[in-house]
Amino acid sequence: MQSETDVLVVGGGVTGTAIARELSRYRLDVVLVEKAPDVCTGTSKANTALIHAGFNADPEKQKGRLNVRGNELYHERIQHELDVPIEWRGALVVATDESERPKLEELLEKGQRNGVDGLEILEREALLEKEPHLSDDAVAALWAPTAGIVNPFELTVGFANNAVENGASVELEAEVTDITETDDGFTVETAKGEIDAEIVINAAGLYSDEVSAMVGIDDFEITPRRGEYYLYDKQFEIDIDTTIFPVPTEVTKGIVVTPTDENNLLIGPNAQEIDDKRDKATTRQGLDKVLEGAKKTVPDLTKQDVIKEFAGLRPAIKETGDFRIQIEEEVPGFINAAGIQSPGLASAPATAELVVDLVEELTGDLEEDPTFDPNYSGPPKVRHMSHEERAALIEEDPRYGQIICRCETVTEGEIRDAINQPVPAQTVNAIKRRVRPGAGRCQGGFCGPRVIEILSEELDVPMTEIKLEEEGSELLTDEIKQPLLEKSREGSEVNADD
Repeated sequence: MQSETDVLVVGGGVTGTAIARELSRYRLDVVLVEKAPDVCTGTSKANTALIHAGFNADPEKQKGRLNVRGNELYHERIQHELDVPIEWRGALVVATDESERPKLEELLEKGQRNGVDGLEILEREALLEKEPHLSDDAVAALWAPTAGIVNPFELTVGFANNAVENGASVELEAEVTDITETDDGFTVETAKGEIDAEIVINAAGLYSDEVSAMVGIDDFEITPRRGEYYLYDKQFEIDIDTTIFPVPTEVTKGIVVTPTDENNLLIGPNAQEIDDKRDKATTRQGLDKVLEGAKKTVPDLTKQDVIKEFAGLRPAIKETGDFRIQIEEEVPGFINAAGIQSPGLASAPATAELVVDLVEELTGDLEEDPTFDPNYSGPPKVRHMSHEERAALIEEDPRYGQIICRCETVTEGEIRDAINQPVPAQTVNAIKRRVRPGAGRCQGGFCGPRVIEILSEELDVPMTEIKLEEEGSELLTDEIKQPLLEKSREGSEVNADD
């Protein structure tokens, strides 16, 4: 592991990887450390995956300003530079009672002040033409065409891989355990050894308060806010084309109904403050409230064809309700990027821009690296190819003709590509996030064993060492097939001697 660097980024979520990638534009040594075996294992992997338009953004808060700028950057740059699915399907904020119409007008006015393009209020007839499954109570909606949906896994991995391609380093399973100030910056102790860094950027998500406290900045606390979701099978009969919000209240945006980039239907989240930063359990009560809330706008929803229930945790700073992105003056060289809750994913490219400005404030002028290449291409996606494209790919490499995951049409070639990316996929869940085996109707029941086998071959380790995710999640305890085969051979030899 690299023992010294100009800038150390703590945290491999969408914010940390976007920062690392943006810093790799410049002549800087950049190292990102992540405590998990992969990037995108925390807040970034379990959210609604929306690029918010910014009509509800508060320009007095960092998260409001960065939401609007982030949306612009996704349109202007990110969708063209990274091989990541982004679909600009738009969003509707649906009023189901005339008493909610003033709130739509308020959101329209706020969005226009924020510079959000294309906003308009649709009346019932136009609204139902766009989304026929909406409630009979729907009276009007705010239409925001610049809202989008994105694959958060591929986005985070894309940021990370592009950063590495441009000279940054990503160290996995490198949890930060302590930070000490030195004359030249900091010595950061990690599970993989010490790293000396001139600047430390804290993008540790749920644990950003704990990392900040390591340098004596302990004037904020992260409160985990759990949100639960239902994910539906692609064959679910209710077809929703846009992201649907209810009219928000002072407390919540309400339960969202949205398609995903792979045309599943996703509903959620609720919001419950909890104490345990590792508690991602779903609850019957919480999921019932999710369905109840979703039915307010789409009443025909049921639990039929639900293929997964899951929960994510958002790192909230309750006292401010805002992001905390700043140089900590008491500890020169330490930058916090903390409290990144919704709309953190939408804000990520703009957050990275802001952090680079802060780094430049600390170092003076940053020199751009003329070799920087913003473009990144992920593995081919056989399921999205034409017959002719598939045939050409298979002709080049027959492994792209070997279907491993039937639900999602994922091939052996795609899985092996994921394992050999600049930031490698080394666990079953890392493979699932990158290329989707196990993400379909059977949730890995068919493809799981083969994924383990391919990981074992590519990593050159026994299958008993392959993990679902973190340490201790090994899926197999013993390789029983080989001993049985050996026993069978021994029996055959005895019979032959007879």
